[in-house]
Amino acid sequence: MKLLCLLKFRFCRQKLFFLLFISSGVSCLGQAVHVEVKKNDKSEFRLFRDGKEYFVQGGGGSTNWDELAAIGGNSVRTWSADNAKAVLDEAQRLGLTVMMGLWMQHERHGFDYDDQAKVNAQLEGFRKVVMEIKDHPALLLWGVGNEVDLQYTNTNVWKAVNAVAQMIHDVDPHHPTSTVTAGLDEAEVKLILRDCPAIDIYGINTYGDLGNVKKNIRNFGWKKSYLITEWGPNGHWEVQKTSWGAPIEQISSEKAFSYKTRYTEDILGDGQYCMGSYAFLWGQKQETTSTWYGLFSAKGERSPAIDELEILWSKKPLTQHCPDLTSLTINGKKAGDSVKLRSDSLYSASAIVKDLDGDKLKVKWMIILESTDIKSGGDAESAPQAIAALFKSKSASGAKFRAPATEGAYRLFYEVTDGHNHYAYGNFPFYVIPALPGAAPGRPIAFKKQVMR
Repeated sequence: MKLLCLLKFRFCRQKLFFLLFISSGVSCLGQAVHVEVKKNDKSEFRLFRDGKEYFVQGGGGSTNWDELAAIGGNSVRTWSADNAKAVLDEAQRLGLTVMMGLWMQHERHGFDYDDQAKVNAQLEGFRKVVMEIKDHPALLLWGVGNEVDLQYTNTNVWKAVNAVAQMIHDVDPHHPTSTVTAGLDEAEVKLILRDCPAIDIYGINTYGDLGNVKKNIRNFGWKKSYLITEWGPNGHWEVQKTSWGAPIEQISSEKAFSYKTRYTEDILGDGQYCMGSYAFLWGQKQETTSTWYGLFSAKGERSPAIDELEILWSKKPLTQHCPDLTSLTINGKKAGDSVKLRSDSLYSASAIVKDLDGDKLKVKWMIILESTDIKSGGDAESAPQAIAALFKSKSASGAKFRAPATEGAYRLFYEVTDGHNHYAYGNFPFYVIPALPGAAPGRPIAFKKQVMR
């Protein structure tokens, strides 16, 4: 009997120890990792995570995080706290951190920052989110609002931003706060300085103007640290347009060069105040076109800009390269020539592409109506569909096609893949005008007879 009691005691003690061990393990996994902003031994502002200097090599987006981790990235940015626990868990699994966005409602979407009841309700909603996830080890910092200054008039939004940031500091001593503006404007900097003392880090979404941030942010009065929270190719509002107003998108090789030079010259180039960046978009979306901002294709193939980021982040040579598209023309003309084509007439498109690895290339040519569903601030847009049965021949180096029958604005799209989940791309805006009277359908016309501007 004594022996039986002793065995039961030992079993219960071992079970209790096991439960305490498991409980302790869960507690450790849910323990916050302390993050703070301070200067390193070179007097450079840096994030310090768990006492170690942490320069952000990040991507903004919700997909392809395994690729981000594989090329030397260390952080992801979200715009809202939707599915926050799952997002943090996935980041933790991949060894990444998260700049967790708290989506402040926008005036341009109808939110009134003079309605204190709604402002208070938004604050309390954020309080609940913060309390639920503040101790997750993958959390890096909080992003309080994204581009709330876009098309706004009511500057009370900055007081609401500060209230959220102050609430975070009250309940979470481990993670700094930031807010993000659309570009960098002196008026917003001064408003944030005045109304948002609880903001630790300035976040800037900027594209073609990235090179001016280093100078302007200090001239405008911000003396603390900042992050480049979105950056990439020239924005669709920053580029040359055709005579009918279509913005001319950089081809993938031009974008790759932009990512390389902007990172080295403008992000690393302001090492005293810039603490890193989130390249945009770590994924794919329709915004003006289906390729303008995405670093991946709709199928998840990586673009040449990621090759450049991998070299910069990993400090290692590439073992596999994206195809390199350097030129896309129609009858020898460039997109900046504002090319107009006669309806139902035949034309030739040419592409100059090479693959450093000698891979067999697969090509896709499409003609798509120019998008008319253009929004601001990254709001969701619908994508126009490709027009069928216009191509007579296709290859990696060229295609022959018939111009659409209906007058209007179109784009010729070119995509080439290498069989290793890499691709290159470009598009060419053109305008279709009516066929000449008496012209036979489908007959080519001399290019010089077309209207060119």
